[in-house]
Amino acid sequence: MRKRIQECKRIVVKIGTSSLTHPQGGMNLRKIERLAFVLSDLQRSGKEVVLVSSGAIGFGMGRLGLNERPNTLAETQAVAAVGQGRLMQVYENFFSTYNQPIAQILLTKDVMDHPIKSENAKRTFQTLMSMGAIPIVNENDTISTEEIEESRFGDNDTLSAIVASLLSADALVILSDIAGLYDQDPRKNANAKLIEEVETITQEIQDIAGGPGSSQGTGGMATKVVAAKIAKKNGIETIISSGENIDQLFEILDGKAIGTWFHGGGE
Repeated sequence: MRKRIQECKRIVVKIGTSSLTHPQGGMNLRKIERLAFVLSDLQRSGKEVVLVSSGAIGFGMGRLGLNERPNTLAETQAVAAVGQGRLMQVYENFFSTYNQPIAQILLTKDVMDHPIKSENAKRTFQTLMSMGAIPIVNENDTISTEEIEESRFGDNDTLSAIVASLLSADALVILSDIAGLYDQDPRKNANAKLIEEVETITQEIQDIAGGPGSSQGTGGMATKVVAAKIAKKNGIETIISSGENIDQLFEILDGKAIGTWFHGGGE
C-alpha cells in the first residue's frame, strides 16, 4: 500500500484527449460520465479535486466533421474555440447529474510566469475549491501558440504539474492511454514490464519514457515524466496510470499499487 497517496487531500487529475474520445475521434460519453461520477464522489469524500482536461481540439474536430487535425495555426485555434465550448457543455451536463458545480479556467503560459497574474489565478482556484466547485483547466488554445505549434513548449501534462505546484497539491494523477512507465514500449514488446515506483528521475528514466503517444493527443510518456519531475521538485506525489478504467482513481487514491508512482520531494 502507498500510504503517502492515501493521505493526499488536494488532488490534481489530468486526463488526455485519447482517454476522452473513441479511436475514430468521437467523444466517449460513457467515460466522461464516469469521470464526472468519480470526481464528484471524491469531492464529497473530503478531497479537493482539480481536473486538467485536454480535448478541445479533438471535440472541435468532431463537431466540425474533420477527420484530420488542422495544419495551420489559425485553423487549429478556430477548431479549439469550437471544441472548448462543446467540452464544457458535456462536462456541465454530466457533473450536474451529481449536483456538482464546476468552473472553467483557461490558462496561458504568461499567466503562470507572471507573479501577480499567477497569484490571482491561485486565489481564484482556492476560492472555487472553498465553494465546493471543481475547477476544470485547459490551456487557452485559441490565443496560445505554445501548445499547438509543432515546436511547442507547453502541453497539458506540463500544465497539470504547474497547476499542481501553484496550488501546493498533495498528488498529481495523470491518466494516460498507457498503464504507466514501462522499461520498454509495451506496444512493441509484449514482455515489457511496468515500473511500479520511481524514487529519482534519472536520465535513464527519461530515456525510457521515449517519444509521442497516440495520434489524438499532443503528449507522450516523455511529457508525463517531465510533469512528474516538475511535481517532484515541489514535493508532490505523481501517479501515471491508465485512463481506460476511470474507477481506478478510487483504488489509486486508496493507495493500491496501480500505475507508476513517482515519489514526491525535491531531488
